[in-house]
Amino acid sequence: MTRIAIAFHSGFGHTARQARAVAAGANSVPDARAALHDVGALDADLWTALAAADAIIFGAPTYMGGPSAAFQTFAEASAAVWAEQGWQGKVAAGFTNSAGVNGDKLNTLTSMAVLAAQHGMHWVNLGLPPGWLYTSTGSPEDLNRLGGFLGAMAQSPSDLGPDAAPPRADLRTAEHLGRRVALTTAHLVGGRRLLDGDRIAV
Repeated sequence: MTRIAIAFHSGFGHTARQARAVAAGANSVPDARAALHDVGALDADLWTALAAADAIIFGAPTYMGGPSAAFQTFAEASAAVWAEQGWQGKVAAGFTNSAGVNGDKLNTLTSMAVLAAQHGMHWVNLGLPPGWLYTSTGSPEDLNRLGGFLGAMAQSPSDLGPDAAPPRADLRTAEHLGRRVALTTAHLVGGRRLLDGDRIAV
Protein backbone atom coordinates (compact mmCIF):
# COMPACT_ATOMS: atom_id res chain seq x y z
CA MET A 1 0.00 0.00 0.00
CA THR A 2 1.33 3.43 -1.00
CA ARG A 3 0.17 6.11 1.44
CA ILE A 4 -0.22 9.65 0.17
CA ALA A 5 -1.09 12.58 2.43
CA ILE A 6 -2.50 15.75 0.90
CA ALA A 7 -1.61 18.54 3.32
CA PHE A 8 -3.54 21.61 2.25
CA HIS A 9 -5.23 24.82 3.34
CA SER A 10 -8.24 26.35 1.63
CA GLY A 11 -9.59 29.78 2.43
CA PHE A 12 -12.91 29.70 0.57
CA GLY A 13 -13.23 26.12 -0.68
CA HIS A 14 -11.69 26.41 -4.14
CA THR A 15 -8.34 24.91 -3.14
CA ALA A 16 -10.18 22.19 -1.21
CA ARG A 17 -11.94 21.23 -4.44
CA GLN A 18 -8.55 21.11 -6.16
CA ALA A 19 -7.23 18.96 -3.29
CA ARG A 20 -10.08 16.48 -3.77
CA ALA A 21 -9.16 16.21 -7.45
CA VAL A 22 -5.53 15.48 -6.51
CA ALA A 23 -6.76 12.76 -4.16
CA ALA A 24 -8.99 11.26 -6.85
CA GLY A 25 -6.04 11.04 -9.21
CA ALA A 26 -3.84 9.40 -6.59
CA ASN A 27 -6.57 6.94 -5.61
CA SER A 28 -6.97 5.87 -9.25
CA VAL A 29 -3.58 4.13 -9.01
CA PRO A 30 -3.84 0.52 -7.75
CA ASP A 31 -2.73 0.05 -4.14
CA ALA A 32 -2.45 3.80 -3.55
CA ARG A 33 -4.45 5.46 -0.79
CA ALA A 34 -4.68 9.24 -0.55
CA ALA A 35 -6.06 11.11 2.45
CA LEU A 36 -6.86 14.80 2.83
CA HIS A 37 -5.43 16.73 5.78
CA ASP A 38 -6.36 20.34 6.52
CA VAL A 39 -3.23 22.03 7.85
CA GLY A 40 -5.35 24.72 9.46
CA ALA A 41 -5.51 22.39 12.46
CA LEU A 42 -1.99 21.65 13.68
CA ASP A 43 -2.90 18.76 15.95
CA ALA A 44 -1.24 15.46 16.78
CA ASP A 45 -3.37 13.57 14.25
CA LEU A 46 -1.98 15.70 11.43
CA TRP A 47 1.67 15.14 12.34
CA THR A 48 1.07 11.41 12.87
CA ALA A 49 -0.56 11.04 9.46
CA LEU A 50 2.23 12.93 7.71
CA ALA A 51 4.86 10.84 9.48
CA ALA A 52 3.19 7.65 8.24
CA ALA A 53 2.84 8.81 4.64
CA ASP A 54 5.15 7.78 1.82
CA ALA A 55 4.36 11.02 -0.02
CA ILE A 56 3.08 14.45 0.99
CA ILE A 57 1.41 16.71 -1.56
CA PHE A 58 1.28 20.31 -0.37
CA GLY A 59 -1.57 22.61 -1.38
CA ALA A 60 -2.49 26.21 -0.64
CA PRO A 61 -4.19 29.16 -2.25
CA THR A 62 -1.96 31.94 -3.52
CA TYR A 63 -2.71 35.16 -1.66
CA MET A 64 -0.75 38.33 -2.41
CA GLY A 65 1.84 36.39 -4.37
CA GLY A 66 2.54 33.63 -1.86
CA PRO A 67 0.99 30.76 0.10
CA SER A 68 -1.76 31.53 2.56
CA ALA A 69 -0.78 32.48 6.11
CA ALA A 70 -2.30 29.25 7.45
CA PHE A 71 -0.12 27.15 5.15
CA GLN A 72 2.95 29.19 6.03
CA THR A 73 2.21 28.64 9.73
CA PHE A 74 2.14 24.90 9.03
CA ALA A 75 5.41 25.12 7.08
CA GLU A 76 7.14 26.89 9.95
CA ALA A 77 5.69 24.47 12.49
CA SER A 78 7.25 21.61 10.52
CA ALA A 79 10.65 22.79 11.80
CA ALA A 80 10.23 20.30 14.65
CA VAL A 81 9.93 17.50 12.07
CA TRP A 82 12.93 18.90 10.18
CA ALA A 83 15.04 18.80 13.35
CA GLU A 84 14.54 15.04 13.46
CA GLN A 85 14.66 14.62 9.64
CA GLY A 86 11.24 13.01 9.87
CA TRP A 87 10.28 13.53 6.22
CA GLN A 88 13.68 12.65 4.78
CA GLY A 89 13.28 10.57 1.61
CA LYS A 90 9.52 11.03 1.23
CA VAL A 91 8.03 12.11 -2.10
CA ALA A 92 6.62 15.64 -2.35
CA ALA A 93 4.63 17.75 -4.82
CA GLY A 94 2.45 20.84 -4.75
CA PHE A 95 -0.61 22.63 -6.11
CA THR A 96 -2.13 26.07 -5.79
CA ASN A 97 -5.10 28.17 -6.85
CA SER A 98 -5.71 31.90 -7.18
CA ALA A 99 -8.27 34.26 -8.67
CA GLY A 100 -5.82 35.67 -11.20
CA VAL A 101 -4.75 33.68 -14.24
CA ASN A 102 -1.13 34.29 -13.24
CA GLY A 103 -1.50 35.54 -9.69
CA ASP A 104 2.19 34.76 -9.07
CA LYS A 105 1.26 31.14 -8.42
CA LEU A 106 4.77 30.04 -9.33
CA ASN A 107 6.06 31.80 -6.22
CA THR A 108 3.78 29.64 -4.05
CA LEU A 109 4.89 26.42 -5.76
CA THR A 110 8.54 27.47 -5.46
CA SER A 111 8.15 28.02 -1.72
CA MET A 112 6.61 24.54 -1.40
CA ALA A 113 9.46 22.98 -3.39
CA VAL A 114 12.02 24.72 -1.18
CA LEU A 115 10.16 23.49 1.92
CA ALA A 116 10.34 19.94 0.54
CA ALA A 117 14.04 20.34 -0.26
CA GLN A 118 14.77 21.51 3.27
CA HIS A 119 13.10 18.34 4.54
CA GLY A 120 15.17 16.17 2.16
CA MET A 121 12.13 15.12 0.13
CA HIS A 122 11.97 14.14 -3.56
CA TRP A 123 9.95 16.71 -5.53
CA VAL A 124 7.68 15.50 -8.35
CA ASN A 125 6.92 18.04 -11.06
CA LEU A 126 3.75 18.21 -13.13
CA GLY A 127 5.28 16.51 -16.17
CA LEU A 128 2.96 18.12 -18.72
CA PRO A 129 3.59 20.46 -21.65
CA PRO A 130 1.76 23.80 -21.50
CA GLY A 131 -1.73 23.90 -22.97
CA TRP A 132 -4.18 26.54 -24.15
CA LEU A 133 -2.30 29.65 -25.34
CA TYR A 134 0.96 27.82 -26.08
CA THR A 135 -0.27 27.28 -29.64
CA SER A 136 -2.94 29.01 -31.69
CA THR A 137 -4.98 25.81 -31.71
CA GLY A 138 -4.94 25.39 -27.92
CA SER A 139 -8.13 25.23 -25.89
CA PRO A 140 -9.06 26.34 -22.37
CA GLU A 141 -10.07 22.69 -21.89
CA ASP A 142 -6.45 21.57 -22.23
CA LEU A 143 -4.58 19.90 -19.41
CA ASN A 144 -2.12 22.36 -17.85
CA ARG A 145 -3.94 25.23 -19.54
CA LEU A 146 -2.09 27.70 -17.28
CA GLY A 147 1.31 26.44 -18.39
CA GLY A 148 2.90 25.47 -15.07
CA PHE A 149 5.73 22.97 -14.69
CA LEU A 150 6.64 22.85 -11.01
CA GLY A 151 3.18 21.79 -9.81
CA ALA A 152 -0.54 21.99 -10.57
CA MET A 153 -2.04 25.44 -11.00
CA ALA A 154 -5.71 26.39 -10.92
CA GLN A 155 -7.65 29.61 -11.37
CA SER A 156 -10.95 30.51 -9.75
CA PRO A 157 -12.64 33.81 -10.64
CA SER A 158 -13.22 35.86 -7.50
CA ASP A 159 -16.97 36.07 -8.13
CA LEU A 160 -17.51 32.31 -8.40
CA GLY A 161 -17.91 29.92 -5.49
CA PRO A 162 -16.20 26.52 -5.14
CA ASP A 163 -19.26 24.87 -6.67
CA ALA A 164 -18.32 26.50 -9.99
CA ALA A 165 -14.54 26.92 -9.85
CA PRO A 166 -11.82 25.88 -10.51
CA PRO A 167 -12.81 24.78 -14.03
CA ARG A 168 -12.74 21.18 -15.17
CA ALA A 169 -9.43 21.55 -17.02
CA ASP A 170 -7.67 22.64 -13.83
CA LEU A 171 -9.26 19.82 -11.84
CA ARG A 172 -8.14 17.29 -14.47
CA THR A 173 -4.65 18.75 -14.21
CA ALA A 174 -4.81 18.24 -10.43
CA GLU A 175 -5.91 14.65 -10.97
CA HIS A 176 -2.92 14.16 -13.27
CA LEU A 177 -0.59 15.41 -10.53
CA GLY A 178 -2.14 13.01 -8.01
CA ARG A 179 -1.68 10.04 -10.36
CA ARG A 180 1.89 11.06 -11.17
CA VAL A 181 2.81 11.31 -7.50
CA ALA A 182 1.15 7.97 -6.69
CA LEU A 183 3.00 6.19 -9.51
CA THR A 184 6.33 7.81 -8.68
CA THR A 185 5.90 6.92 -5.01
CA ALA A 186 5.00 3.33 -5.84
CA HIS A 187 8.16 3.01 -7.93
CA LEU A 188 10.31 4.50 -5.18
CA VAL A 189 8.78 2.46 -2.38
CA GLY A 190 8.94 -0.71 -4.49
CA GLY A 191 12.59 -0.09 -5.28
CA ARG A 192 13.40 0.39 -1.63
CA ARG A 193 11.71 -2.88 -0.76
CA LEU A 194 13.72 -4.71 -3.43
CA LEU A 195 16.94 -3.20 -2.11
CA ASP A 196 16.01 -4.13 1.44
CA GLY A 197 15.33 -7.67 0.26
CA ASP A 198 18.71 -7.85 -1.43
CA ARG A 199 20.40 -6.72 1.77
CA ILE A 200 18.56 -9.40 3.74
CA ALA A 201 19.51 -12.03 1.15
CA VAL A 202 23.15 -11.05 1.35
